[in-house]
Amino acid sequence: MMDSQETTKVNEAEVEVMATETAENVEQTAETEAQENQAAEELPTEVEETPAEEAEEAPVAEVEETPAEPQIPLMKTKEEVLARAQEIAEQGEGGSKQELELLKQLYYKYHRADMMAAQQAWVDAGGAAEDYQPEPDPTEEQFKATMLRIRQRRAELQAEQEQQRADNLQKKQDVIEKIKQLATTPEEAGKSYDTFKELQAEWREIGPVPAEHVSEVWKNYQLYVEQFYDMLKLNIQFREYDFRKNLEAKTLLCEQAEKLAEEKDVVTAINRLQTLHQEWKEIGPVAKELREEIWNRFKEASTVVRKRHQEFFEARKAQEEENLTKKTALCEQVEAISTEGLKTFADWDAKTKEIIDLQAVWKSIGFAPQKVNTQIFERFRAACDKFFTEKATYFKTVKEELNQNLAKKKELVEKAEALKDSTEWKETSDALIELQKQWKTIGAVPRKVSDELWKRFVGACDHFFEAKNQATAGQREEEKENLTKKKDIIERLRALAEEGAEATAQKVHELQAEWNAVGFVPIRDKDKIYKQYREAVDTLYKKLNLSQAERRLSSFKTTLKVSAEAGANTLARERDRLARAYDIMKGELQTYENNIGFLSASSKKGNSLVQEIEKKVEKLKDELNLLREKIKAVETEMRNQNNKED
Repeated sequence: MMDSQETTKVNEAEVEVMATETAENVEQTAETEAQENQAAEELPTEVEETPAEEAEEAPVAEVEETPAEPQIPLMKTKEEVLARAQEIAEQGEGGSKQELELLKQLYYKYHRADMMAAQQAWVDAGGAAEDYQPEPDPTEEQFKATMLRIRQRRAELQAEQEQQRADNLQKKQDVIEKIKQLATTPEEAGKSYDTFKELQAEWREIGPVPAEHVSEVWKNYQLYVEQFYDMLKLNIQFREYDFRKNLEAKTLLCEQAEKLAEEKDVVTAINRLQTLHQEWKEIGPVAKELREEIWNRFKEASTVVRKRHQEFFEARKAQEEENLTKKTALCEQVEAISTEGLKTFADWDAKTKEIIDLQAVWKSIGFAPQKVNTQIFERFRAACDKFFTEKATYFKTVKEELNQNLAKKKELVEKAEALKDSTEWKETSDALIELQKQWKTIGAVPRKVSDELWKRFVGACDHFFEAKNQATAGQREEEKENLTKKKDIIERLRALAEEGAEATAQKVHELQAEWNAVGFVPIRDKDKIYKQYREAVDTLYKKLNLSQAERRLSSFKTTLKVSAEAGANTLARERDRLARAYDIMKGELQTYENNIGFLSASSKKGNSLVQEIEKKVEKLKDELNLLREKIKAVETEMRNQNNKED
């Protein structure tokens, strides 16, 4: 810095007035920087227009540094999200808009996941989904309060920044006024040079001003600076010295700008470039013949950095659009899944796996454009929630039905186990057969207890029937004797075929009575011997054109004549008695028929029981046919009496 004595008098012819260069239009530069600031999602910055003055003195863009994208830590729980939000609030710097938005999305994602898990646990425990009431989440109020603190702090910072810009405007206007005073007192210009340089230094230290005043303030500042230089009439040596120092400073800035092309982080590079531009505009002019060259060098280096920055954001934007396309396709896939045809657990499990696979694909895809990222996520989540809600409803219905069946079968098991040690062989056999019939009418039970219940039930039945068989073991010798007796009866029946009709009919009746008087035969021979007996009897009936049922019916009709003489009321009571007997016998027949298949599949002793029941079924069918004929005979006799009365 020259002192005032060295600058008091200079030859006016040796002083060159600082030339005004052709104005360089930097509106494009300002626009580009505004886009970059927007992409960086930081507080608003101000952009100065380049005045129609020296290009190297023009303000490129008076902006704040664009913060690098925050290094957001991995957070897997809402507690970690809350801790990060509290950390930002404690720092008092407001955080970045991008990170705050991410924190909000993550918190409510984990918050909803916890609520769904709690609801599912409620449902799994037997509760109804519609009755579920979520417990208050204390972290939610903490999170809301913390986010409110951050928003308030950001608002405070914004207000402070605006106030600071207003204060800076006033300070710069004060500096301009002081330079103006110096520029309008030519007699004191030489002595005021130190004051002028101090005012310039003060100007450079003052921060940004409101955007609407940037251009005007800069133009006024340049105007009076130039007037001061014109008036100052510094000598050529001083001016060249000043130009040389400025050239060295600007050359250093060019080198730094050129190195930014090698910076891997394009956001860091653009932020550093903004700082270099701010420093550039604070440096004074260089020699006129070098101004365009040095400015072009700096501008070319800046263009390389800005181009990389633009390509970076364009590539990210293209990737986000591609991510949006992929996520939209996933939404459509989930929305197209129908639950109407899902009737089994396997069907639901297959569709559930499909949904989970699609969710895994979703997680592998990056962010969509910020303006639609939340909407596309909400669409995907709604489609998934719809499926899992319908699944929960289905499983709830099935679970209720399974539990009802479980209660019914448990009751049957308890009844069977209570009867298994009974020695009332006939009554207990009938009771267990009835329980087996009821068991078949009950649907499925939960798989984890199905086998255990079945084993208990069959075990109780087998226990009783095995005990029954052991208790009747002493009857086997008698059964063998009975078998011999019945074989003898069959032989005698076969021998009757040659006798006369009346004698044969009487004899058949006697042999049938004798057959019925003989006790049980060994169970393995029961069906065979009975079949031989039926064949012999049927042969005789066919030959004699007479059947046992016909004889019984004939005898009944004879008895009916006597009842008819007693009056219509006697016939009506007889008909009602026969009808009740018919209904009871029909029910017994249905019970035996229903249990034939069950016993053959469920018990080691099933074959013998089946044979015994089949025998009873045949007898019951014969008895039912006879009852129908008897009922018809009664009804015929009742009609005959009514006709007589008429």
